[in-house]
Amino acid sequence: MSAAKRIVVTGMSVLTPLADNLEGFLEALLAGRSAIARLRAFDTDNIYVKVGGDLTGYDEPGKLAALSSLIPEVASVRLRRLMKRAPWAARLSMLLAVDAWLNAGLFASSSLNPRRVATLVAGHNINANYQLQNTLRFLDEPDFMDGLFSVFALDTSHASLVSEVLQLFGPMYTVGGACASGNHALRSAIHEIRSNSCDVAVVLGAVSDFAAPDLHALALVNAISCQSFNDEPERASRPFDVRREGFVPAHGGAVLVLEELEHARRRDARIYGELLAAGSSADGNHQSQPNETSQADLMTAVLAEGGVAPEAINYLNAHATSTPLGDVSESRAIGRVFGRHTRALKVNATKSMLGHTIWASAVVEIVGAILQMNAGRLHPSINVDQQDEAIDLDVCSNGWVPLDVEYFLKNAFGFGGYNAVSLFGRYDGK
Repeated sequence: MSAAKRIVVTGMSVLTPLADNLEGFLEALLAGRSAIARLRAFDTDNIYVKVGGDLTGYDEPGKLAALSSLIPEVASVRLRRLMKRAPWAARLSMLLAVDAWLNAGLFASSSLNPRRVATLVAGHNINANYQLQNTLRFLDEPDFMDGLFSVFALDTSHASLVSEVLQLFGPMYTVGGACASGNHALRSAIHEIRSNSCDVAVVLGAVSDFAAPDLHALALVNAISCQSFNDEPERASRPFDVRREGFVPAHGGAVLVLEELEHARRRDARIYGELLAAGSSADGNHQSQPNETSQADLMTAVLAEGGVAPEAINYLNAHATSTPLGDVSESRAIGRVFGRHTRALKVNATKSMLGHTIWASAVVEIVGAILQMNAGRLHPSINVDQQDEAIDLDVCSNGWVPLDVEYFLKNAFGFGGYNAVSLFGRYDGK
């Protein structure tokens, strides 16, 4: 049996209220800046939720102009044409994909076979606010709704638009698994490269265009922050802290370009890190009740699949949504997996600054984790004023931490019993 193909990260892009470029994103994370403010995406007067990470007013024309000046003219023309009619979240998906493809140097590749490139989108119900607004228009006057609603209302539009703008002709689909979607998509990318003869996979964590009813419903089941920090939005997302009261919703997206190692070597690509394994499991329970046994078992399985001993891990990027039950459950699961080594682990919560970027969260936070690994510095977990005694972890609560990271785990757990974990390593040049 031949050795499994190795998979590396050769391109990345990110878009959050903190930054829309890799350098700015890392700088903001290390500085401990909060992306949370009053929501502007829609009127919040009649819902409980008032704060979140908001990309309303993002300078799309500026980003489009910057990217268009750096890519081939034919691609620029195609991108501008597709951007004209696409809804907001889909436009951001195209900008993210082009940015990552450019970062990977693949516009300049003459040897790339576009039929051996997979296009994978992590998430579902991505266009919720677009759907709601068109439904309201329909109820008022049917002819005023978007004539392309039948196409753009579907999550599949994100993948198809990315494949068209980049001219990719390999496997294409969306992967839904609630807030674990990003790691699920990575697992699918591994399959496409190792088992389906793809050379490259584009994994998009699309910006979720969430709607007011989505957030209000989450408030009704006490899953979302809406009580104590409406006048201090930057303090609302507080994983591990005793005053945490639920997650904070946020716009944000990212792309990872994954590539078979030998393919990347042949074109002398820059390599950010190596994807060693990704796994998923179910709790067998549709309720939003995290299961620490399932979480622990999956982390153990992913480490075994990647051939990395628990003692070799010194950094874990936690799911850490700031929910009272979820943060404790994840902490206990980590303790089960790492035992006495838990005390040597550094754990941080990117959501403490970004809020929860929903389906895209794992992809967004992996980009941040890879940047930290290569910088040798971990960002702080902010707003940990008093750490919950039930969370016995070093959560980097006192500013950024220097650390030489060789491997890291990324946890992602979603409502409905979805568990997904990925394992990355520093590329050793061999």
